[in-house]
Amino acid sequence: MAGTAVDEHPVAPVRRAHPVRRTLTFADHAGQEQAGGGRKPSAIAGRLGHMMSTSARLLQLLSLLQARKDWPGSDLAERLRVSPRTVRRDVERLRELGYPIDAVMGTGGGYRLGVGAALPPLLLDDDEAVAVAVGLRTAAQGGVSGIEETSVRALAKLLQVLPSRLRRRVDAVGTFTVPMPSEGPTVNAQNLALVAAACRDSEILRFDYENHEGSPSRRIVEPHRLVSYGRRWYLLAWDTGREDWRTFRVDRMRPLTPTGPRVAPREPPEQGVRAYLSERMNLHMWPIKARVRLGMPAQEALEGPPAHYGSIEAVDDHSCVLLCAGGDLVTMACHLAMLDVELWVEEPRELREEMTRLGERLTRSGGTGRETGP
Repeated sequence: MAGTAVDEHPVAPVRRAHPVRRTLTFADHAGQEQAGGGRKPSAIAGRLGHMMSTSARLLQLLSLLQARKDWPGSDLAERLRVSPRTVRRDVERLRELGYPIDAVMGTGGGYRLGVGAALPPLLLDDDEAVAVAVGLRTAAQGGVSGIEETSVRALAKLLQVLPSRLRRRVDAVGTFTVPMPSEGPTVNAQNLALVAAACRDSEILRFDYENHEGSPSRRIVEPHRLVSYGRRWYLLAWDTGREDWRTFRVDRMRPLTPTGPRVAPREPPEQGVRAYLSERMNLHMWPIKARVRLGMPAQEALEGPPAHYGSIEAVDDHSCVLLCAGGDLVTMACHLAMLDVELWVEEPRELREEMTRLGERLTRSGGTGRETGP
């Protein structure tokens, strides 16, 4: 009877018993597995754990190589918490998978993710993937010339592989954002990439430059940082000819290739990159400089609108000085008039006169009746 039952239902018992039997093999039947000629379960589990550890380490190594241009072998070993020999083996494994990893000569040696025939897969966490997608969507709307169409294609590829939870975040930005077209210069994408690479690699950069007056010059600089300010891109660099820090608008630069040689990175300006650029953009880049006394404490000015106009210097407990600059007197007078504070233009005299004319015109405009007209 039992044999007949088994013959009539040969499949069901096997399906129910198979996963239980396989699970118990590792935990409870070590002797049977060994007797059957297989490996010990502890050895199998250890090998599986080793394979998983190696795979995770390879991904971490690849992520490190993508984050920086050059990596000393000792630094990689320290980051991965393995021996230099293990790093060498892992590098060989990545090469076998098609990743072009070059050896770097020098003290201790090192590695660099080289240029391959095809772009290798990139490792991005959730926030990085969303940032790339939003950046591509923004780039497709202009600002950098020549990359609008390619940005759309790259965005489509990225959205195709994004998990649904991330795709919803990216779609929200695109669906509920209305781009407003604005006039202004655009930056050539190839020039921007070349300048960024020179900053990254600390390579000498040569370029032809045209200042705001249209005067051409050739510059040789040690690039430090690229800065995005509104729709414009600026380069902060050490000008070797003038032996000082300078800022350059990237849309006015015509880089010359090749770049190089490499130089040791300089310490940034003493006040910091952000403060230096703010000072340069508010004061040194404009032809008309002004000194304006404000009837408010310096701290209040620093926390309010005057801080956006230029530098603030304390005078006493009740007043301070605003150092500002502009391209023409009329614009400067109008901007100063928008400050809701008592002010006195100390210099230049021409700006005081323009403020007087603006005040008289506003007084006439605020009158009633035709007798107050010009």
